[in-house]
Amino acid sequence: MQLYLKNKQLDFIEGEVIPVNKPYKWTSFDVVNKIRTLIKFASGIKTKTGHSGTLDPLATGLLIICTGKLTKKLKEFQDLEKEYTGTITLGATTPSFDLETEIDETFDISHINAQQIIKTTKNFIGNIQQTPPCFSAKKINGKRAYKYARNKEKITLKPINITINKFEITNINLPNVDFKVVCSKGTYIRSLAYDFGKALTNGAYLSSLCRTRIGNIKLENAFEIKDIKQKIENTYHLKKNI
Repeated sequence: MQLYLKNKQLDFIEGEVIPVNKPYKWTSFDVVNKIRTLIKFASGIKTKTGHSGTLDPLATGLLIICTGKLTKKLKEFQDLEKEYTGTITLGATTPSFDLETEIDETFDISHINAQQIIKTTKNFIGNIQQTPPCFSAKKINGKRAYKYARNKEKITLKPINITINKFEITNINLPNVDFKVVCSKGTYIRSLAYDFGKALTNGAYLSSLCRTRIGNIKLENAFEIKDIKQKIENTYHLKKNI
């Protein structure tokens, strides 16, 4: 197990790799900004800080933050395999493919059974093409797709090539289907949920999501924001609340 922020002299200015458990409803930038602010307040120095791959505000789980010279490692982490757990809710769709927006269409799920659900996962294993959600950070003409979507402007996003190595159903309690996914960078689990509903000739949206692994870094080794705050303050011998 790799140990981050443990058993060594820390130097957030020079550079650290910080595995964070992103809180629910925080944006990935919220986490970056919080850690950057904590370091500046404790050390008096503004430090380069970034994250290795966006998690949606309604998702929780592993977000890797790099500071100082180690921000050059961000792309390495972005390219690594990811693991997620979560819940897909059948019988309805939303424009954002998750709970950011209201349900726009409902479907009868009385004909759907566990065997169909498990069989349908096989359609998504391997190298596939996936269309990103309109409510995403993809750029179109220099503007984020979600900005068009929130203004109800129609946009077209091109499919991208992704790889799904595992799509496992862990529990079925209709309309909710719990899953584990292991996939390549660039995979949108919201799009997977939407496409999964279509493959069942139905509708679906992502109702919960947690990233549990990036490469060999696991969520169980991540730190809560309060723990990172304490480590930064201890490093610079500061005992104040921000």
